[in-house]
Amino acid sequence: MVFIGLDVHSGQHRCVVVKDGRIADIQDVAVPQAGEETIYLSRGFIDAQVNGYRGVDYSGKSLTVEEIRSLVDWLAESGTLRHVPTLITGGYEQTRDNLALIRDALAEDAHLRAAIPGVHLEGPYISEMDGARGAHDAKYVRDPDIEELKRWQEAAGGLVKMVTVAPERAGAVPFIRQAVDMGIRVSLGHCLPTDEQLRAAVDAGATMSTHLGNGSPGMLPRLKNHLWAQMAEDRLWAGLIADGFHLPAPALTSITRAKGLERVVLISDVGSLGGLAPGQYHWGDIAVEVHSDGHLGLAGTEYLAGAGHLLDTCLSFFCRATGSTIAQAVTLVTDHPAKALHLDVPTGPWRVGEPADIVRFTEGEDRLRVLGTALGMNNKTFG
Repeated sequence: MVFIGLDVHSGQHRCVVVKDGRIADIQDVAVPQAGEETIYLSRGFIDAQVNGYRGVDYSGKSLTVEEIRSLVDWLAESGTLRHVPTLITGGYEQTRDNLALIRDALAEDAHLRAAIPGVHLEGPYISEMDGARGAHDAKYVRDPDIEELKRWQEAAGGLVKMVTVAPERAGAVPFIRQAVDMGIRVSLGHCLPTDEQLRAAVDAGATMSTHLGNGSPGMLPRLKNHLWAQMAEDRLWAGLIADGFHLPAPALTSITRAKGLERVVLISDVGSLGGLAPGQYHWGDIAVEVHSDGHLGLAGTEYLAGAGHLLDTCLSFFCRATGSTIAQAVTLVTDHPAKALHLDVPTGPWRVGEPADIVRFTEGEDRLRVLGTALGMNNKTFG
């Protein structure tokens, strides 16, 4: 399989040849004529927060290996070749069982092992307060428990790469230290900490903010609040949902300027109802409407009910909102998530002989248009 286009990692027009699932050759090619549509090549996008998609729910009771395989293929259509399954707040046994299922699925399937470099536990150690808690079930929210995390990590076979924690919860600081010692990255989210609690969490080893600007009450003190504190904290990466609904363009731009491009990771945070046909559905006991533009809302209200778009939309909106180039934005879904979560995946320019990891795409009106992908032996063309 041959991929030709503008290599965003080097700025050169390249021909990348894939044979038997590996990069067989890389050659410079002539620059296209002026006026021709630009076709880009990049490493596959990494989505550091995927809750589910098209009815598949990583936190659900009926999760199957076949559903995970389908989800991986669906995400590839948007350029997301690797993703981090995210399990939200729930009971101990359900979380344990789903972690074990993901572990076993990867053990049996080489393509799934390549596509899923780790798991994110978003909760249950978060704020119980309305607004900050988001859509997480209040009855399962609890204080951090390092022994519980160790049991989950054992069930996952070491796959847990990140856990989201509210730093104001009892025992959060020693928990963060111990989780970091286990090799797990700690992200701060669904929280309402004071400046002192936030600083203590970062001093203990927290390194990221989970979907900064979201998972927060609609009303906060004008100047003294945790969003300003997280934007000002240079030691924290910022995970941002740039779908055009969760963060308006001015907010997205302001957070990006505060953190700097070098500390931003774009995520989709897509949920199980994302990608379904427009209409009304039920997520547990909650009535959710999938709108014609793809976003999810609480039925009959203006409130969001999770995310419904993928990184092809997020990258496109991020560029339009912030004035960033495609090359800059692609870094936020390739090198940055790998670095922020310490994922064992290749980054930077391609090297001859390494497993294939390529997306070929063009710019569309409101999202990228993916033309082809390659991840190891799994090569696809679209459109």
